[in-house]
Amino acid sequence: MTVFAQPASLKRPAVREHYEDTILQPVDLASHADLFDPMVLQTLSDLFPAGEAQLWGVTPGIGGANLPQIRKMQAGDVVFFSGNKRLYLVGTVALAWHNPALAQRLWGVDDRTEQTWEYMYALTSVRGINFPMEEIRSLLSWKPNRNIQGFVALGETDAAILTDLVGYEDGIHGMPPQSPGEPATPPLGPSDAVAEAQRRAEQGRLKKTLLPGAEGECALCGRTLPRAFLVAAHIKKRAACSEEERWDLNNVAMLACLLGCDSLFEHGFVAVEEGGQLMASPVAASAPAVAKYIDEHLTGRSIDWWSPEREQYYAWHRSHTFQLGALTPRQVND
Repeated sequence: MTVFAQPASLKRPAVREHYEDTILQPVDLASHADLFDPMVLQTLSDLFPAGEAQLWGVTPGIGGANLPQIRKMQAGDVVFFSGNKRLYLVGTVALAWHNPALAQRLWGVDDRTEQTWEYMYALTSVRGINFPMEEIRSLLSWKPNRNIQGFVALGETDAAILTDLVGYEDGIHGMPPQSPGEPATPPLGPSDAVAEAQRRAEQGRLKKTLLPGAEGECALCGRTLPRAFLVAAHIKKRAACSEEERWDLNNVAMLACLLGCDSLFEHGFVAVEEGGQLMASPVAASAPAVAKYIDEHLTGRSIDWWSPEREQYYAWHRSHTFQLGALTPRQVND
């Protein structure tokens, strides 16, 4: 899986118009059938049975500068949109293809380069996020003045940090993580093993703090379960926590059960509102088994674990991990 950064400042009128026309409002595929390659149209129709898809594109760039990057893109890759001093959208690539005629119909021509956004891709699992660039620079150890200037594939370490922050995993959004014949993921190296040991030690401290006895209560569903079925789940992703926050053991984490609640929270299918009311992501409706679990165990619950001291962490989860649809330009600009 490759992770891309896609500059798209909604302060630019043309970009905002494109975003409203083909991200906020999915494109009706049948209306443009005359410009689609038949095989591409059939693939998109199979991927999007409702006949609508959220589309974006990349120009070749001056002297073909974007081509080495865009040619890496394939189904299952992840794209982060950047602009307005933040990352504000993330989605999974369903299909990538080349179509200058369709791009020009949808978006016209960039008046700065006289190029159209002909290297097109369709997105699925699109949701709004709110990662200020100063936070990204800190998390990725970038220089203080570094910004995302052009369409680019991120390095493996940066990609892993960002996808973990939003709860993405290889294959979780319906795309295969690895094609037959591709090499397997390499084993942990020495530095990775040390980091993993540190995480496990921290998990042990958290769990001991939150669960001193043989059983405990899941903060989300409220069921009392044996120790083995509960984990100390970070409310705010561990990688995003400051050292002080990581040691805020009584507030930065909560007990969540392995019977479903931990994964639902981790991947943003549920969140906790200010005051403690649980809310479900609209994305859950597309997965019947997930929606059923939420309906049976979580709908209507107000959790006792919420407190004013923990709200900062729940607020981070709502803005970074909770699965919402694409944000409006006004929401991004605020």
